[in-house]
Amino acid sequence: MLHLPGLAAVSRGERTTVNVFNTSLTLASTARTEISDVTPLVKVAIQPFGISTGMAVINTLHTTCALFINEFQSALVEDLRALSERLVPDRNGYRHDDPRFSDCERGNARAHLRAALLGRTLVVGVNNDDLTLGQFQSVIFAELDGPRRREINIQVIGERGHRGAERTNAG
Repeated sequence: MLHLPGLAAVSRGERTTVNVFNTSLTLASTARTEISDVTPLVKVAIQPFGISTGMAVINTLHTTCALFINEFQSALVEDLRALSERLVPDRNGYRHDDPRFSDCERGNARAHLRAALLGRTLVVGVNNDDLTLGQFQSVIFAELDGPRRREINIQVIGERGHRGAERTNAG
């Protein structure tokens, strides 16, 4: 048995069952740019799997929206919106928006570029059916080319605990 301070004991040759579950969320934005706290939705989505220890891979399936972790506070959200607009202005001669170089009719290069800066995939720890987030951390979704319907895929990987396993097996 190997003991590391602050970590669970690990026995060589010990086998554990790792479970993998998939689910998804569908969001409908109502504005061109919209920033939302989706933490409660993600928490509800992962709970039925009964993961005692593991992780959630949270991934948007689109290239003009983003996911990130930060504090969801209105002034900070507006600061983030202003920063992204300064870094990637709406019209800046983007080749993606020019019909000579691209077949995209939406004129949404700014959304692609802003999404690339913010990211589209998160990995968050899961402990006892809950996301492992700090006191001020939230899972934030940024719509950058709305209004549109968006899908977020969530893959939950980990060991099932008795509490969650009983709930899932019963239903």
